[in-house]
Amino acid sequence: MTASKAQAAVHAVWRIESARLIAGLARMVRDVGQAEELAQDALVAALEKWPVSGVPQNPGAWLMATAKRRAIDEMRRHKLLARKHEELGHGLEEAEVPDLDAALDDDVGDDLLRLIFTSCHPVLSPEARVALTLRLLGGLTTDEIARAFLVPEPTVAQRIVRAKRTLAEKGVPFEVPRGEELAARLASVLEVIYLIFNEGYAATAGDGWMRPELCQDALRLGRILAELAPGEPEVHGLVALMEIQASRARARVGPSGEPVLLLEQNRALWDQLLIRRGLAALERAEKAGTAGPYVLQASIAACHARARTPEETDWPRIAALYTVLARLTPSPVVELNRAVALSMAFGPAVGLELVDQLVAEPSLKHYHLLPAVRGDLLQKLGRLKEARAEFERAASLTRNAKEQALLRSRAAACAGERPS
Repeated sequence: MTASKAQAAVHAVWRIESARLIAGLARMVRDVGQAEELAQDALVAALEKWPVSGVPQNPGAWLMATAKRRAIDEMRRHKLLARKHEELGHGLEEAEVPDLDAALDDDVGDDLLRLIFTSCHPVLSPEARVALTLRLLGGLTTDEIARAFLVPEPTVAQRIVRAKRTLAEKGVPFEVPRGEELAARLASVLEVIYLIFNEGYAATAGDGWMRPELCQDALRLGRILAELAPGEPEVHGLVALMEIQASRARARVGPSGEPVLLLEQNRALWDQLLIRRGLAALERAEKAGTAGPYVLQASIAACHARARTPEETDWPRIAALYTVLARLTPSPVVELNRAVALSMAFGPAVGLELVDQLVAEPSLKHYHLLPAVRGDLLQKLGRLKEARAEFERAASLTRNAKEQALLRSRAAACAGERPS
């Protein structure tokens, strides 16, 4: 195997296995910061050895075994091996490598679930909880997290470093909380899960339009949380939202991997099983109590799922739901989505009026979807020169290669050109 192919394989395995690897190590060493360092050491070892020896048959297990050996060496160097053996139930060196593929398939005490609640502990600020969990469980870079939050990358990096230090200093237990503590930490966990899902659903950077493994991890975590907190409407609302959005996965990507926008998708490709699961989760959410942000967003997604064709979409209802959502959780991004719904319900001029009010919003200065939406509305109004400039600006702001190509194609169409 060539070095370049081996390196590509290492990074692909890392993207899939890193969260399970860190979670399993955190259970062993009871320190998420140390667990991440051990996992990174295993990654470096793979980059050194796999180009020579080839990719092992079970690469995730190889990484775990390598990281465990490093952990044992660390314990020996610090003369803590005997105590750690006792804490971990003895025989760490002889213990079998855990079955990483079985993660999240058993009860709620699973390592990944413990890790996400540990990362969302109240000793951390809400922003730090989300950033750390995205880093550890989503395998996202600080740059990707920064783009999800619309904040500078150094800010995210500082949050992650401080969060890991705080968890270690406070001796936060590696466990799933119960009772009132579970309810208190649930909102942060839901936010984290949805951001992980969104990074999988529409990748902020790279060559691929989607990262299906992140969507799958988020869905598994959401489904488990629904079992943990059956009376929480927002948990069911988030699950409903993710199920319905995931149902479109096959239709969102064209033959060459290019993005396919919602109104242009072949709805025959939508996964009806996921839609039914999503609608059932939404029904449970509505029965459980007052609609919160996730229930409202799931209701919007359900409007799309129930429409057999784009023309049948109940846009006035979607616009009304966004108005309620904007009152409940005021946000420039919600307002941008509301503008799209208003344009579909009442015409592009109505949507453009609201979008123009968002142009000066500081948090949207580098948000590529603002000029993308504005370009779409200008194009519908026949203002093609302005639309082209907006699409070009949007293409310059996104880090996703497939999305860049789509936006440049739309810009070229405004000028009557063939896309290059």
